[in-house]
Amino acid sequence: MLDRLFENVTEHSRVIVASLLVLTVLVGAGAPMVEQSSSLEQFQSDSEAAKKLDYIESNFTTGRENTTTVQVIVRGDDVLSKGTLVDTLELQQRLRENETVGPTLADETPTSGIANVVATVAIQREQGAKLRAQATEIQRRSDRLNRTAAQLRAALNRTRTLQSRYDRLNASYRQEEINESTYQRRAAGLESNLSQVRLNATENLTANQTATFTKAFRQTRGLQAKLDRLNASRERGEINESAYRERSAEIRSQFQQVYRLGTRGVLSAEYEELRRSSEELREQRTALRESSPTIEEQIAQLESMNQSAIDRTLTSVLSENATGMAAQSFAFMPTSYEPGSTEANATMLIIFQQQEGQAAQGMGSTGLVESQQAIQSVAKETLDQEALVFGSGIISQEIDQSMTDSLAIVGPLALLFVVLTLLVAYRDLLDIVLGVFGIALVLVWTFGFMGWAGITFNQMFIAVPVLLIGLSIDYAIHVFMRHREQRSADGAEESENVRGSMRVALVGVGAALTWVTATTVIGFLSNLVSPLPPIQDFGVVSSFGIVAALVVFGALVPALKVEVDEFLENRGFDRKKRAFGTGGGALGRALSVGAVAARKAPWVVIAVTLVVSSVGAYGATQVDTSFSQEEFLAEDPPGWTKDLPEPFRPGSYSAKANMEYVNENFVNRNSQAQLLLQGDVTGPQTLEKVERLRERAGEKDVTVVLSNGDPEVTSPLSVMEQVAAQNESFNETFTAADTDGDGVPDRNVEEVYDRLYEVAPSQAKSVVHREDGEYRALRMSVSIEGGASSAAVKAQMTDVADSVDGLDVTATGQPVVFEIVQQQLLETVIQSLVITMVSVFAFLMLVYRITEGSATLGAVTLLPVLFSVTWILGTMYLIDMPFNVLTGMITSLTVGLGVAYSIHLSERYNVELERRGSAWDAMETALTGTGGALLGSAATTVGGFGVLAFAILPVLQQFGIITGLTIIYAFLASVFVLPSLLVVWTRYLGPGARGTVDTKTTDATPTPGED
Repeated sequence: MLDRLFENVTEHSRVIVASLLVLTVLVGAGAPMVEQSSSLEQFQSDSEAAKKLDYIESNFTTGRENTTTVQVIVRGDDVLSKGTLVDTLELQQRLRENETVGPTLADETPTSGIANVVATVAIQREQGAKLRAQATEIQRRSDRLNRTAAQLRAALNRTRTLQSRYDRLNASYRQEEINESTYQRRAAGLESNLSQVRLNATENLTANQTATFTKAFRQTRGLQAKLDRLNASRERGEINESAYRERSAEIRSQFQQVYRLGTRGVLSAEYEELRRSSEELREQRTALRESSPTIEEQIAQLESMNQSAIDRTLTSVLSENATGMAAQSFAFMPTSYEPGSTEANATMLIIFQQQEGQAAQGMGSTGLVESQQAIQSVAKETLDQEALVFGSGIISQEIDQSMTDSLAIVGPLALLFVVLTLLVAYRDLLDIVLGVFGIALVLVWTFGFMGWAGITFNQMFIAVPVLLIGLSIDYAIHVFMRHREQRSADGAEESENVRGSMRVALVGVGAALTWVTATTVIGFLSNLVSPLPPIQDFGVVSSFGIVAALVVFGALVPALKVEVDEFLENRGFDRKKRAFGTGGGALGRALSVGAVAARKAPWVVIAVTLVVSSVGAYGATQVDTSFSQEEFLAEDPPGWTKDLPEPFRPGSYSAKANMEYVNENFVNRNSQAQLLLQGDVTGPQTLEKVERLRERAGEKDVTVVLSNGDPEVTSPLSVMEQVAAQNESFNETFTAADTDGDGVPDRNVEEVYDRLYEVAPSQAKSVVHREDGEYRALRMSVSIEGGASSAAVKAQMTDVADSVDGLDVTATGQPVVFEIVQQQLLETVIQSLVITMVSVFAFLMLVYRITEGSATLGAVTLLPVLFSVTWILGTMYLIDMPFNVLTGMITSLTVGLGVAYSIHLSERYNVELERRGSAWDAMETALTGTGGALLGSAATTVGGFGVLAFAILPVLQQFGIITGLTIIYAFLASVFVLPSLLVVWTRYLGPGARGTVDTKTTDATPTPGED
């Protein structure tokens, strides 16, 4: 059936050309729909840690949702000088005013740095001093009022005493115990005393105050007289005890009202004024604590201070014992900073930008990229010191730029190499043009398929065009060389006919091309077992492109070549060309080395191969895996690229160097591990467990330790401590819940959460998740050392998570998820290799059983590929190249690409063996005929992948190098190892299977030493 299909290509060439060109237009229409992404989040799988991270991002808030941070590192000899601090504040002011940057800044506190802390603390101290003076004055006024009130109360008490004497005098007079003159004299004295008490009390009062006190004075006298009469009635037995108690209680109540009138009532205006002043003072204190001065106020403050005053503030702010906002300022300083020092060689300014649903580690929007580039420009213009700007927009821009620059360099180099190789192999301009045209069509089909399928172009897909160029030329060389060989064959009936020779060529290599396509597709589709979506997409797209290459170079290009060659030959042009490698000479002799070795010492070749493969297999077990953002960040291109003309000249790259500097010297805001606590999060021992987790996390090597010695760990307890230091009411709740005085609430935990949500809701939501009134989870974040390996982060954070019982604690965060991706990469390597090997083994054994009558030939054909897999993995170990998102596919790619060389040689060998009857003649012809085509295709494929070494992206460089070596190993295995395997197969398992290499007894010439 395959033969008939390929025969139709030449019989209906014009229909084939027209149909496939129309199909090219239809499929290629999807190419403009291809979108591009450089986000690393697309590599995340559906792991448990990834789900927990999604849970955290969905249910915990920080008050800065949909924001990203930009870190501006200011470097110089003395970045804490007055001039640099003021310049840093002026930079922030200019960023706010910049028409590109300003609209992207977060609404609340868009910028923050050590200059802001110093200026704010200085302002707060000045304003605090003024508030303390106000408080002193208010206290003085309060004391004066209280003394006056005490004096008025004493006057009323004296009034009661004198009135009581007066009442006793009146009683004596009524009982005629004293005479009239005595009464009058004593009464006059008492009246004088009472009058003097009133005058003394009202001496410094206003008229209104005097009137109020006089009223209270009179009421006091009346109530006292009433009380004295009640007491007299009781003494005389005129009322019972119950009535006495009731009336005396009523009088005492009236006395309280009168005393209020005579004290605070007299001074009500002053007390109200004092209350208003105290309230204003509290409001000012709250505003000072909670509000932030404007940038203009901060600049003015620092400009008004001399360096000595700034140094004193710095020493206080950056001391080891600093608390509150000052303690947080160590996050702006290098981890090597000496607490209390007034000198530093670097400091960090953090800029918060809004972003519409973009992840910090994801692809930055165009606006974000432009704004962060504008930040670079403004920083360079404003600061005298060096400024490193590091943010997701710049990272995304550099990744995208490196992809574009890589294509701009690699594409032309690959095309140039292919053209030069084809020029050597074809030595015919028309065949070269047809080959390049076919490559273009394959790429159009592939990118069109991506567009229609909705597959996003990412970093990995830069390798796809190079892969397809190499495979396309491989197919073209085999078809063209076989066609040329057929046309040059002596006595061949079809040699004089373009269409006939192409039909024979397609029938001859068509099966091999089909088997090659099938096995290569199997190799790439094995990546579907990967849990990482981009690797799955890469396998699907590559497989489609490979099938497209078969269709284009197995049908369209041959049909087009038939039409063009016939057209030219009908007009007198000779289109006969010699096949590459068939003319003898050095190349022919080199290609025959494998045949010579197979003839003289096949078992030695096999033994040496096994030894080398065993060594490679050991090295394969030592290859590491790697997945990090740094792998996708380009270093500054080599100097020679600066001399390239536009548009091939690459841009400059600084993100990787900046990231390394930030990781080594500062807290990377985007490098955090997370601990998610679920279960009974309101139990009395919950916060005790949180404290143990915090202490355990702080002891780990991967945890960032600030220059003041504190680990950078944020937990519900640390947030509570910060809020308690600023809010008295929450501090009361927090302290009351701590029964043992260790600073950790151990009762009424839910009440503590409730109060935290009341007084500081945004801070509470960042560490405590509440849903439908119930508390569901807690969150702890741990800042991670930038240079820490993801394996160490996962291991140590998992150890922290496992250190407490009674709660479901899960370690997650970007470093943990990336480590899981690394593990999945290794699983992908192993699984895809096993699946590819088993599938290709089964496929080839079935195919060769059907076509050649020998399933063992399929196994023999694949053995060199298995050897080359061990060689390439051993090489990766020797050159210290890890598995990453691209090199992790090298095993399936080695099988998929490498089996092509073995299939072509095995297929040609079997054809020649059947024709000639002698293994030596068949091997010689196969190697000099097909071997030349193999060498040409290997050279173009190696060149195509090899130019990736000039790519800007590091992962592409590694992928190009290792894939180029893969092709070399596969070619060497096919032309040097496979001949010996085929000879042994022929002798013991092949057509004769009788210990001889001859399959025909007639006309067979004994070969010396063949026994």
